Amino acid sequence: MFDPDSIIVGLEIGTSKICAVVGEVNASGALNIVGLGQARSRGVRKGEIADASTVAEDIRGAIVEAEQMADAEIRSVYLGVTGGHIRGFSNRGVHPVISADREITREDVEDVIKNAKAINLPAENYVLHAIRQHFLVDGQDGIIDPVGMLGARVEVDMHVVHGNFNRLQNPIRVVKGLQLEVEAIVFNGLASALALLSNEQKELGAVVIDIGGGTTEYVVYNGGIVKHTGMIAVGGDHISNDLAYGLRVPLSKAEELKIQHGAAAVQDGDKGQDVGTSAEFGALLKTVNLQHLRRIMSLRLEEIFELIEQELAEANLLEFLRAGVVLCGGGARIAGIQQLAERIFHLPAFLGKTCSIAGLKSALDQPEFATAIGLVKFGSFQQKKKSGSSFSRTLRETFGTLLGRRN
Repeated sequence: MFDPDSIIVGLEIGTSKICAVVGEVNASGALNIVGLGQARSRGVRKGEIADASTVAEDIRGAIVEAEQMADAEIRSVYLGVTGGHIRGFSNRGVHPVISADREITREDVEDVIKNAKAINLPAENYVLHAIRQHFLVDGQDGIIDPVGMLGARVEVDMHVVHGNFNRLQNPIRVVKGLQLEVEAIVFNGLASALALLSNEQKELGAVVIDIGGGTTEYVVYNGGIVKHTGMIAVGGDHISNDLAYGLRVPLSKAEELKIQHGAAAVQDGDKGQDVGTSAEFGALLKTVNLQHLRRIMSLRLEEIFELIEQELAEANLLEFLRAGVVLCGGGARIAGIQQLAERIFHLPAFLGKTCSIAGLKSALDQPEFATAIGLVKFGSFQQKKKSGSSFSRTLRETFGTLLGRRN
């Protein structure tokens, strides 16, 4: 049994699966994955809860399995969130330095950060993350910490991720209904990037694309900082729906065909090939053309990648992705998807692997667990900050209202 204070749990409520990952921080501060629990998700649509009671039941099953594997009691979680309402954009805050000697103080820095956060959002929206990128002093950019410098004006660029308050509350309420505390909520795309990217990849520039069941999230790093975030409410379930419609088979059979015979591109040897689905009692139900099946899949995957590529091109980010494209999520298992990503983005593409984390190899090497592992890693960073005097205050200010806590 582990010390409860050393246990960190990441919980992803996905469209196709519920996943709970248990991590333990040892005496030296290293993170070790010690438990994994998962359950089929039955009440989530496009990353958001559609049937709270069913989702609660599935979460309970994943939590119990994770507790048994880790031999630990789970009391709180870091919760991943996604959905079509979540948006990210960059914003610049400006603050004049009014001291007589023009020396920039810590108070000046806090004020300019507040100004960058003071954005005109709809009243029903809530800031999930305000990620500091870099400072500028009198137009000089790339400054990491301006305290002690001289200047008349200090600026800061921040990347802000926000979403609808009530829609963010829904998964929190379900988790709290299971007598679990929510330590913080984290955008799924950021969690995946945190699990997969090394410091070198973040510095060189990379885009992490997480293809889940109902959504696809993407995050761009360059120069060691988050440059862009986004999501599309399209994922693996849409591919299954396309196959069911295009091949005229039941949805369950379309899912079976996708897993067993699917690919991201049509191969030369596919022409004239037929594959069959089996009925419940083993009899052949129907044969479908393999070339047609893979053509349907490739068109949907091309659409997902092209939408992301267009957005990154408009933001002038593609030329800065020297470490290429990193793929994760269940969709990253589709045969040939790396080659398709390379063709669309004109960049090298890789299957994501977790870095700087030890533990269960069965979890660490699977692309579909990247988000939950990243949530644990996020939690480990927060624990390290607890020794700082401002940590508890900052966390209360950031998540207090959303999580129902008093500041």
